Order: sequence, then structure tokens, then C-alpha cells
Amino acid sequence: MTTACPLCEKTADPNQLSELVWEFPLSVAVLGEWQQYRGYCVLLLRKHGAELSELSEQDRRQFLDDMSLTAQAIERAFRPRKMNYEMLGNQVPHMHWHLIPRYPDDPDARQPIWGPVERAGADAVLADRLRGEPSLRRETIERVRRQLQELTSQRA
Repeated sequence: MTTACPLCEKTADPNQLSELVWEFPLSVAVLGEWQQYRGYCVLLLRKHGAELSELSEQDRRQFLDDMSLTAQAIERAFRPRKMNYEMLGNQVPHMHWHLIPRYPDDPDARQPIWGPVERAGADAVLADRLRGEPSLRRETIERVRRQLQELTSQRA
């Protein structure tokens, strides 16, 4: 673990994550902040690394499989028009996937979500809109979790 890495700190004890969606052996899925994109999750690698090329072939395949399975669960739970997959690491160089469902009523449908997210830092009304309805967060976690339970039991 790199002590200066906030994602290493988060994944050190997944039980301490307030919005944990799912634990995989190599990664953990958490609910993303921006629930205007209902079901948005972030998949965090449990060990530190900045690039996919740093992983062994087996770990790389597993991490990509965890990402695909989480995305499939979001799709099944919420039926978005499109899923966006982003692994950037420009701000936090620790491998993590942003799994962002996009819906027909998305006011920024042709743009990445990061422009509005950046503007939300100075606009409380926009920030509240992007965060979505707080009362739906627990239900969102449970819906994705149920789909992951079903998908993983089908593999067993």
C-alpha cells in the first residue's frame, strides 16, 4: 500500500466503506458520488498500481472481468441507454474504473460527465442535481448488489 494514496486507504478495509456495493477478490465496487447517472459505480483495485500494464496477465484479466460483471449488473438493474467505461488516473494514479450509465434524459448526453462535475465545485444547485436523490442511494446499492449476486451465482 502506498500511504499517500487515498484509494489504497479506502480499499485497505472495505468494510469501512459506507457505500460498498460488492467485494471481489481483486477489487471492490462502491457507489459513485454522481447519482444523476443512477447506478454509477467505481471499481477500485485492492492493491496499488497506476497502469493495467503493471498487473500480471491473470490479475489484468480478473480486473477486467470484475469491471465487466459490475457493468452488466448496473445494466440489468437500471437499463441505461449506454454504459460509459473510464479508467483515467489523472487525479488519483491508482487503477479504478468509472462505470457510468447514461440515460435518454441525460442533459449532457453527448459529453463526458467531467465537465458538469468540475462545474459542480462552484455551483451547489448543479452539485445537488448531479448527486441525485440521497434517499435512493441505499436502494441503488441493493439493486446492483442483487444483480451481482445473481450473475456470480450463475458462474458458480
